[in-house]
Amino acid sequence: MTIRHFYIAMAIIGTAAPWLFFSSFFAQHGLALPLFLKSLFANDPSAGFSADILISIPIFWVWSWRDAVKHKVERWWLVLPGSFFVGLSLALPLYLYLRERD
Repeated sequence: MTIRHFYIAMAIIGTAAPWLFFSSFFAQHGLALPLFLKSLFANDPSAGFSADILISIPIFWVWSWRDAVKHKVERWWLVLPGSFFVGLSLALPLYLYLRERD
C-alpha cells in the first residue's frame, strides 16, 4: 500500500464515519440546521470537540492554501467543500492525497 492509497482510504473512512452520525440526525430531524448547530454544543465534551474542529478548519484552510501555492498542488480547493460537507476528517487526508505525487 502506498501513502497515496493510505490517504485516500482515510478520506473515505473520514467521510463515512461522520456521515453515519449526520445521516442519523437528519433522518430523525430533517434538515433542521439550527438544531444541528445547537446539538454540536449540547454538553461540555461535545462543545469541546466542536470548538476544536471549528478552530482547526480555518487554520487548515489557510495552511493548505499556502502550501498548495508553494508545492503547486492542483485541485487543492476540493478541501473547501470537503470540510463544509464532511469536516476535517475528509479535508485533511484529501489534501495530503492531492499533495502527494506518484
